[in-house]
Amino acid sequence: MGITTAILKVREHRKSEKFAEVEFLVDSGAVYSLVPGKILDELEIEPYREVSFSLADGTSIKRRVCSGYFEFEGEGGPAPIVYGEEGDSPLLGATTLESLGLVLNPFSRTLHPMRMLMAGLKQ
Repeated sequence: MGITTAILKVREHRKSEKFAEVEFLVDSGAVYSLVPGKILDELEIEPYREVSFSLADGTSIKRRVCSGYFEFEGEGGPAPIVYGEEGDSPLLGATTLESLGLVLNPFSRTLHPMRMLMAGLKQ
């Protein structure tokens, strides 16, 4: 199994001029994305709640959560963000991938636009 990384811009919201470029490990098994708290502080993105997360070894940890806007290759979308603490690495999770309309190809380990489906529409 290979490792996939991607560089994305992170902003407070879509119209924010201030942004940071962050290199993420793409982890489609993670629900939320994680951005180091230092970067979020510089962008003035504040956490608004605390959530319990389970690690791969079964350990439970608590992290603060905020929200922000992600951009990849000109496409953007909002998503929840885990406020990373010392020792945490940037992760790009499934919620952000879906918000950006991206899917991870497990064979080539590359990001691609997902096929967008809409159900229930009559023509």
